Amino acid sequence: MALRFIGIDPNTGDGESPTVWVDETVQELVLQGWKPSAELEAECAATEVPGHAKGIPDHEAVVRIPARMVPMIREACDVIERPDVP
Repeated sequence: MALRFIGIDPNTGDGESPTVWVDETVQELVLQGWKPSAELEAECAATEVPGHAKGIPDHEAVVRIPARMVPMIREACDVIERPDVP
């Protein structure tokens, strides 16, 4: 695994560190975020979307990422889409 650190929430305090990485080996975004409230997780699990069963599979998780981290997520997407750019 080759994780490339992209960024951390600029408002990070003790015990809170939403973070964005890219796994360059498998070309995936890796996000660390806050656990959702039980209410939000239940709402996500109950929402029907085309081609997706209700619920959250055991091997998946819902995480919350602050909107102020959008630039980091964009950068991570650029890393995946343009691996030739350092």
